[in-house]
Amino acid sequence: MTTLTITELKLFLRERSGPAFGVGLPLILLIIFGNLPFYREHRADLGGLTLLDTYVPILVAFVLAMLALNVLPPILAGYRERGVLRRLRSTPVGPVRVLAAQLIIMQLTAMVAVTALLLVARLAFGVALPRQPAGFLLTLVLATLALIAIGLLVTAAAPGGRSANALGAATFYPVVFLGGLFLPIPAMPTALQHIAHASPLGAAVTALRDTTDGHWPHWLALLTLIAWASAAGVAAARLFRWE
Repeated sequence: MTTLTITELKLFLRERSGPAFGVGLPLILLIIFGNLPFYREHRADLGGLTLLDTYVPILVAFVLAMLALNVLPPILAGYRERGVLRRLRSTPVGPVRVLAAQLIIMQLTAMVAVTALLLVARLAFGVALPRQPAGFLLTLVLATLALIAIGLLVTAAAPGGRSANALGAATFYPVVFLGGLFLPIPAMPTALQHIAHASPLGAAVTALRDTTDGHWPHWLALLTLIAWASAAGVAAARLFRWE
């Protein structure tokens, strides 16, 4: 398993698109937002926080969505399309270990990207670190499980690598919109806010923002993430094809 994970990691790094989108793009967005004066003004309607303070949790959730929906599905669907998973079924390695290795790589990449985001935000722009670290880590775990389950469901529904890329992108943009990347959730119409809070990324952003403010994540947001992880995980397990 260790050898397989290292091999898959080398392939992942060699491809470059995964690290670029999963780690580089969120950092670029953070640097762009952080250098705009509008994002660094303290605002009374945000309780004295800056707009950048509210966007860091969104970018953290953005990292998870990018890896789960834009990086993972094309890799696994491409393996299935090329017959890699089918051939591995006849070896002691088995395709399940390939799936496990990919999940480990996604989790490691997410840890690196989130750590880099928090450190750059803190050291370069003075954004406070999460004041409730235990709740922050719990939310990260649940959000990662929920989004990876959705990514596996996308992989199960896509016949090949290109279609997985397209389907993942088609899922990604509505998800990040409901997470508040383009329009903060409090600024959305009331009906859309309810939809956003019921979405996986909206629930993740809400819980992450709670931990940033020093509160324990709201139980409803955590239950929403658990529900998405369970429902999408069961659906993906039933629909997933190794060949």
